[in-house]
Amino acid sequence: MTDNELIWRIAGGSGDGIASTSQNFAKALMRAGLNIFTHRHYPSRIRGGHTYVEVRAKDEEVTSRGDGYNFLLSLGDSFARNPAEDAYYGNEERKPLAENLDELREGGVIVYDTGLFDEDEVAELNLEERAAENDWHVYPVNLREIAREHGRDVMRNTAGVGITAALLGMDVSYFEELITQNMSGDIQEDNLNVLADAYEQAQDFEFTHDLEVPTGDNETEMALMNGSQSIAYGAFDEGCRFISGYPMTPWTEVFTIMSQHMSEFGGVAEQVEDEIAAAAMALGASHAGVKAMSGSSGGGFALMSEPLGLAEMTETPIVLVEAMRAGPSTGMPTKPEQGDLEHVLYTSQGDSARVVFAPAGVKEAYEQTRTAFEIAYDYQIPAIVVYDQKIEGELRSVPVEFFDREPDADLGKVLSEAEIKEAAHHEAGAFQRFDPNAEDGVSPRTVPGQKGGRHLTSGNETNDYGHIDEDPDNRVAHMSRRIGKLDTIREDLDAGETNQAYRGPEDAEYGIVTWGSQQGTVFEAVDRLNDEGHSVKAIGVSDLMPYPEAEMTEFLESVEEAIVVEMNASGQFKGLTQKELGRFGDKLSSLLKYNGNPFEPAEIVEGFEAIVENEPDIPGNSTTFVPAAGD
Repeated sequence: MTDNELIWRIAGGSGDGIASTSQNFAKALMRAGLNIFTHRHYPSRIRGGHTYVEVRAKDEEVTSRGDGYNFLLSLGDSFARNPAEDAYYGNEERKPLAENLDELREGGVIVYDTGLFDEDEVAELNLEERAAENDWHVYPVNLREIAREHGRDVMRNTAGVGITAALLGMDVSYFEELITQNMSGDIQEDNLNVLADAYEQAQDFEFTHDLEVPTGDNETEMALMNGSQSIAYGAFDEGCRFISGYPMTPWTEVFTIMSQHMSEFGGVAEQVEDEIAAAAMALGASHAGVKAMSGSSGGGFALMSEPLGLAEMTETPIVLVEAMRAGPSTGMPTKPEQGDLEHVLYTSQGDSARVVFAPAGVKEAYEQTRTAFEIAYDYQIPAIVVYDQKIEGELRSVPVEFFDREPDADLGKVLSEAEIKEAAHHEAGAFQRFDPNAEDGVSPRTVPGQKGGRHLTSGNETNDYGHIDEDPDNRVAHMSRRIGKLDTIREDLDAGETNQAYRGPEDAEYGIVTWGSQQGTVFEAVDRLNDEGHSVKAIGVSDLMPYPEAEMTEFLESVEEAIVVEMNASGQFKGLTQKELGRFGDKLSSLLKYNGNPFEPAEIVEGFEAIVENEPDIPGNSTTFVPAAGD
């Protein structure tokens, strides 16, 4: 837990405007000069079901959700299936209050809508007694009544924002500006009236709390973005001009953004009948000479295994996105998990020849998407960007200047017709598409329609000109060349600026290893641990294939013991590390979480302390400890 921060949680039902209201609240704080990080929790239902969003605001960079929160705006669930206490799923109407109290910090503030919660329901929650025990400051307000007086029930979220602004001493003009920008006509006027009325009514409250909004002085122009937006913008800037897909949470947002804007770049977007068709169509577009992309989540990506293998065999460049969610099967489709690592690394047929990146946040999502396209087209190999619902759902404030990069539409080793004329051909006229002796294993290619570039492309093993050939020597030559690209790619990655990130003193005694979306949370935990007198450092890994052997070896050799933090039940990245660097197996233990919620920094701090002090049980029941092989 840290001071000088606001963590505001708005809770209600799906359909109550929780996402849009939280985004506007976050934007207002960002415009006030603060740094922002949001965390979203929602059910896999169209309407109804407890959902909340946290907005964390500080005067310094924020890279993680916090430990609990300190302000609750509870709207209740106006779309509850059954408000009866004995209903199968319980009283859903009051869950946005009942299920949020355990994580509210001492001294926190609660605002709840008395237009939805009656006194008997609140009494059953023992709210008064719990508030006294935890020094909570409770402000019951009839938000529904305020909304109805000026507009409709749905505007009670705006009333809640007005109450929040008054209680925290916020400048309400930021919210007025956002309403004016995003709405028009009667809806705009009604929301402005609701906001003003609620803000004015709150002035008469007896303020018993001391919670305030931190002061921020960030004068840099900032954007509020999530990982899906960064992936889409990175793809556009790297020259992607074709995307095909089928909607599936949480991949849908990347697909939607690119579909909406692709025509502005002169490209094509296609929604097709299933994920097999999506990957195959993108593969065809790439074969025809355009930078192409597709993607999915979970089971949808499983259907892409066959086209993925085809891309590897035909050496057709393509970028695929895999947005992880809790599985197996449909699992928990709106909850984050990192359980697809092994699936992404090894799905398809035979030996894998692909590149896989796992960005840790908004900045990495943009940069590594661009890198994925560069490598895919330079080396004629599929590249996969794997992320999870955490990155998709969280918003971060990022300097606009970070995205001020030059576009790149380079297609790699695609020959011009003049170069084709000088290239090797079969005596029958076919272009030598697959040169077993090609430099770096990358044989120059042609695209359909180029004079002299005719050749065959098949999912079978082929000879130099694309004809099916099962000769053992031919097989070994071309298979070795394809797999050998990974060694060259690793050399190129090692020679450039690393995709891995580090935190903590270089000479630390202990190490924490993580990958993808948990990086920011781990880094915050490392800072706290060192402040408390521990000697610990961390590495956040983004390169999953080819594995960063040199960097990981150096890191693991430098520490006595390392803990791998990841969101899955089987320790998949720990397993990958043991596969690649088996000699470190007795140094690696796991701290796992797979209950549908990402780690909080305090859970990693507590887990680390329990592990290094040889405690048998980790505090709480959300995380799991798996000891090192030598323990």
